[in-house]
Amino acid sequence: MAKITIDDLRHSYMAEPKAPEDWALQQLDVTFDDGGAYALLGPSGCGKTTLLNIISGLLRPSHGRILFDDADVTALPPDERHIAQVFQFPVVYDTMTVYDNLAFPLRNRGVAAADVDRRVREIAEMIDLTDRLDKRASGLTADGKQKISLGRGLVRSDVNVIMFDEPLTVIDPHLKWQLRSKLKELHQRVRTTMIYVTHDQTEALTFADRVVVMNQGEVVQIGTPVELFEAPQHTFVGHFIGSPGMNLLPCTVRAGVAVCFDHDVPTANAARYSGGGDTLEVGVRPEFVRFAEDGFPVTVTKVSDAGRFRIVETRPNDVASPIRLLVPEGTEIPTDATHLAFDVERTRLYADGRVVA
Repeated sequence: MAKITIDDLRHSYMAEPKAPEDWALQQLDVTFDDGGAYALLGPSGCGKTTLLNIISGLLRPSHGRILFDDADVTALPPDERHIAQVFQFPVVYDTMTVYDNLAFPLRNRGVAAADVDRRVREIAEMIDLTDRLDKRASGLTADGKQKISLGRGLVRSDVNVIMFDEPLTVIDPHLKWQLRSKLKELHQRVRTTMIYVTHDQTEALTFADRVVVMNQGEVVQIGTPVELFEAPQHTFVGHFIGSPGMNLLPCTVRAGVAVCFDHDVPTANAARYSGGGDTLEVGVRPEFVRFAEDGFPVTVTKVSDAGRFRIVETRPNDVASPIRLLVPEGTEIPTDATHLAFDVERTRLYADGRVVA
């Protein structure tokens, strides 16, 4: 296992990048602690897989360093970094048995037969494949084959990090939660550093202890699932995480108070804003909005049933920007004009996309 440090890293697939959009990865400084479970979360094309391939050695960064336990490995090839990678599509040897698939990395390194057998059976028990060890891998389902890919990473004792590049994409939906739970359970047992790439917020938030949220080649926030939900530091995090995402209302600041559509909106941080010329927005999640007798005037425009609660869409009078709130099932919903109240401590001012500190 290893602590992985991304030091002043940038990468472009162009020979002479000039404009910011020429860089697949903007300037990054990230540390993955030894034994941690991390997720790289963001939309397609944001740089997640590029970063993963740089850590693994499949790509050489245009600028910056990769450190494993403070040792510079930037120039090392993948086979000298002692990493395991589980790809989107399962990589197995179909003509081999499950046992031989799991044993292959150890035999390839000259490990004694007795140690190979002990380790293979130990890992097979962890990934629930003990009863399939003598079967050909070609007979397994997609989730079974992904378990073999995972097992090949776990079977080696010299692995610094196991990396997953959208490993559940080809798994049937009803099996995804089982394999996701198994990954979390295995991490808690073996405490190997794991980095999981996904665009699915459910996968990221249920697997990782800390989530690295990326957008357009940048890391916009690193935090626990609770931190990302309750205190998004960037409007992209508020929008990308949550269903529905965070409400964003254009505003101005007058005398330390946010003003949206000519109405004062109490926030946790507007009094700290001292800038000028920024694009200002008030952000608040639907979970922290409620109907009130007095407050922010709106009109109810749409109600959607989501099972245990309903998603209510409202709009300030004659304004296109919607404000959504979650209402528990059975709660009476106004049919026309009403008012909203926001949880002040969870309502924040953002300047040019970033929370006002």
